[in-house]
Amino acid sequence: MKGIHEYCPSCMKDIEEQYEKCYKYLRENRQSTFPELSEATGVSIRQITKFVREGRISLANHPNMSYECEVCGAAIREGAMCDSCRQKLLKDASHVLQDSQKKLEQQKSDLQKSFNIKDRLRERH
Repeated sequence: MKGIHEYCPSCMKDIEEQYEKCYKYLRENRQSTFPELSEATGVSIRQITKFVREGRISLANHPNMSYECEVCGAAIREGAMCDSCRQKLLKDASHVLQDSQKKLEQQKSDLQKSFNIKDRLRERH
């Protein structure tokens, strides 16, 4: 059953044990990589990546450690996306916003034109 945590107490205990294994190994082996850490501790790379993203494991003192961008798979050391994918996402979002603004302006323009035609017809009669 879920409580305030994502996992049950038993699973939380297992995750904490995995974290402790990783933490201890990294203190003694600062030059290790994700696969080396996973192999030495038995903790999955996915779980290690989760520890990094949660801020529990810092990569600042571990120059050989990186994980994959969620979009393209490039090696990154922070966040969920590489700079290239982040820039592409921002560019795409900007284009969507611009398109929405253009459509809104066109609708306003069309609405304004229809009022002008009605006004002209009223003036004739």
